Amino acid sequence: MTLRMTPQQLAGHDGSDPSKPLYVSVRGCIFDMSAGRTFYGPGGPYAVFAGKECARALAFMKVQPEFCTGDLSDATEQQLKTLSDWESKFKSKYPVVGELAEA
Repeated sequence: MTLRMTPQQLAGHDGSDPSKPLYVSVRGCIFDMSAGRTFYGPGGPYAVFAGKECARALAFMKVQPEFCTGDLSDATEQQLKTLSDWESKFKSKYPVVGELAEA
């Protein structure tokens, strides 16, 4: 079964509740990052991505909350390639569990 989540629902999977899976969205594709909780969970170096759409942050290589959006309108070809590399890495490591719906 594929989940469809709004950004608000996704935000509830930020790792703050250990009983819930930890999700990250990239270009609307939701990954279950629970296996990487030490990296993406609270206190982890990439915790800012948890429970959010983070395509822009990955493309621009920024680990700040203001970059956690899906806006790629001003991304360069190189930044889009960087994002594609991250997507491939995530797909090889973490299960895809659903898609991000519009709010």
